[in-house]
Amino acid sequence: MASTPLPLVLASSSVYRRALLEKFGLPFITATPDVDELRLAEEPATDLVRRLAFEKATALKAEFPEHLIIGSDQVAVCQDRILGKPHTRARAIDQLKRSSGQEVVFYTGLCLYNSATQENHCLVDPFTVEFRKLTEAEICRYVDHEKPFNCAGSFKSEGFGITLFKRMHGDDPNSLIGLPLIKLAELLRLNGVQLP
Repeated sequence: MASTPLPLVLASSSVYRRALLEKFGLPFITATPDVDELRLAEEPATDLVRRLAFEKATALKAEFPEHLIIGSDQVAVCQDRILGKPHTRARAIDQLKRSSGQEVVFYTGLCLYNSATQENHCLVDPFTVEFRKLTEAEICRYVDHEKPFNCAGSFKSEGFGITLFKRMHGDDPNSLIGLPLIKLAELLRLNGVQLP
């Protein structure tokens, strides 16, 4: 293991993931990987996010050949149906209507790829949210206030979205926002990064 850890790259354009990684106080750069995020036929949610996290990290290996590259992806699953990013107001409202009174499991895929050695560590971190019974008026007010169109499941738990929940359970609430920092810290330490 090298005495000086490799520089970090976050393979994401997400402002939420960037803000989470900044909590570590480590220098890093961001780059957007060119990855097709379409689900394969019959691909389980856990396989999907693990695959996409790996593909995002390894897509940047030529550009960053001596780096630790962090890839991540997330989907929400409600009643065996995958909920992605809604992108529109109407779809966000529809997703939240489906989630009302339900448990929704968020699966966040994480990959730490060492482009120098080509070693990778990939995992999936689940986090469960139980939604309150929501009225259509509550849903519309929330969507219009926060505009969660680029968030899987149509909410931002770090913002006003917390008002939609009855309870949450999982190992790392950061996972719900898109980057499981507890698991990432463990992987970074395995690669010679000192935390704290």
